[in-house]
Amino acid sequence: MTQTAFQPGDRVVLPPYGIGVVQGTCQRPVGGHEQAYYQVAFPNTSSRAYVPVATPAGAGLRAALTAGDMPALLASLNASTLNLPRQWSARHRRVAEILASGDPFELAVLTCELRRWNVQRGLPDLDRQALRRAIRLLEQEVSGLQDTEAVQVQALLVTAWNESPQH
Repeated sequence: MTQTAFQPGDRVVLPPYGIGVVQGTCQRPVGGHEQAYYQVAFPNTSSRAYVPVATPAGAGLRAALTAGDMPALLASLNASTLNLPRQWSARHRRVAEILASGDPFELAVLTCELRRWNVQRGLPDLDRQALRRAIRLLEQEVSGLQDTEAVQVQALLVTAWNESPQH
């Protein structure tokens, strides 16, 4: 498997923190040895993360979505199905796994399914919170992209957000 090398200025995602920007690399001592780390800054916060250059995927670091990913994301948001367990505890575990993964396509499928449940019969509080969290994570990743499909994704997320009232 080929390791992805990130450059300063690259948009990246580090679950569960969300979207960030690679500021560069630095050396940090670990166990008496110097290790190379990506410095990742998160917009609108003073938070920084340090991710090993040798194993960024091990920490969950991945490149953020691009305009080329928008058609598939839009399709997932519009017409996906996810066989979520009906039992609350099993469903909660599965939803928590998807949210923690930060995978945008899994988040889109989850959003589509919970949105459908919400329209059909309403959502219990924890499922509504999960829907809103999935929408926020997707919004972060799509923000800043200006192509036609990205604008459609953003509009669909706003619609889904407004369908999910806060109680």
